[in-house]
Amino acid sequence: MYSNILCAVDGSELSNKALHHAVALCEKTGATLIIVTVTDPSVLIAPGAEMLMIDTSSIMSELEQAKSEAARGILNEAKTLAQAAGITPKVVHVPETPAADGILRAAEQYGADVIAMGSHGRRGLGRILLGSQAAEVLAHAKTPVLVVK
Repeated sequence: MYSNILCAVDGSELSNKALHHAVALCEKTGATLIIVTVTDPSVLIAPGAEMLMIDTSSIMSELEQAKSEAARGILNEAKTLAQAAGITPKVVHVPETPAADGILRAAEQYGADVIAMGSHGRRGLGRILLGSQAAEVLAHAKTPVLVVK
């Protein structure tokens, strides 16, 4: 039925629930598990910036490093959970990309048959609705999407 299951994780409780479902599907189908986390692009907003001249390169570099470390932690935790169930997953970090775009790109790149994800996660105001990222993935995915709530 499925040979490549992609699970999007962000460290939230719901993404961990989605990961449990993805692991169970892998156990039943023998599918490969691809665990992906996405970090959004960094944006620096400075009102009145036309009057200021600030070198933001070190700030942006430190921010990107912090996001990479956080992504590595999220992926390591997810990998450990999958390995405890006897699944050896591929782990993927998609940096500098809006979450839904990164999930969809990874699904296509790794030939996912299904995408598993939480109905919302740690994405600010978007978590109020279905989850703006989950809604985007549902709207644009070329494969089935398992949304866990």
